[in-house]
Amino acid sequence: MTGGPHPMTPAPYRVRSRRPDRADTVTLTLEPVRGDCPPFRPGQFTMLYAPGVGEIAVSISGRARSGGYTQTIRAVGAVSAALCGKRPGDVVGLRGPYGQGWGLRAAAGLDVVVAAGGLGLAPLRPVVRALLRDRPGYGRISVIAGSRAPGLLLFSGDLACWSRQGADVRVTVDHPDHAWRGPVGLVTHLIDRIVFEPRRTYAFVCGPEAMMRKTAAELVRRGVAPGRVELSLERNMKCAVARCGHCQFGPLFVCEDGPVLRYDRAAPMLAVPEL
Repeated sequence: MTGGPHPMTPAPYRVRSRRPDRADTVTLTLEPVRGDCPPFRPGQFTMLYAPGVGEIAVSISGRARSGGYTQTIRAVGAVSAALCGKRPGDVVGLRGPYGQGWGLRAAAGLDVVVAAGGLGLAPLRPVVRALLRDRPGYGRISVIAGSRAPGLLLFSGDLACWSRQGADVRVTVDHPDHAWRGPVGLVTHLIDRIVFEPRRTYAFVCGPEAMMRKTAAELVRRGVAPGRVELSLERNMKCAVARCGHCQFGPLFVCEDGPVLRYDRAAPMLAVPEL
């Protein structure tokens, strides 16, 4: 009989730092109590366990300088609220990383459009960082992001930094305040403001499902190949190892076959209501 931890048993991770991003959202830096963080691919997720409360899937929003994961969490239920309330020194449970990541290799040499809505910028953050680390390996890099209101925009410091590093960064909001001077409206409206060669473009899209459907459809309408548009899907993931069936999406399991899927593969199922 072989030893080692059971795949469903979370490993203990300690909160190294906590940064409030907005009223309901925080970014935690997590480090293993023992050993090192496993490597991850941009787009993957972990299962985070709040002791005594429960476990949820959370995308990895980056690798900290200390080597730990950064994970951005919005308080929308009991587990996420408990995780958001953790402070440096607290211990949580972590399984993973799991799932399929973004197709950075497939995008090599092409123009790249990164489109985010709301909290969707968190799983796309490692993508933009990777693109800019290998800036000569890609064509034009455009980042378009949408938020309900200026005060709810995530990673504003990162967006400014990416712009200085050569990315074309555009931001829109649904509900501007008196100080907002930027665009107002849907993320799709920003596609008119960026420059890319559709037949030589790869796109990474994450956000609310309606936003992803509209953005992907608009990119395809403009000539981007459906197989070169990737979406990150969100479903109710429980086991994360394709055993429980909670995240079934047609013939696929989002935890294992996703969360990142090409649009040509996902589109027929996204067209089925309530799937």
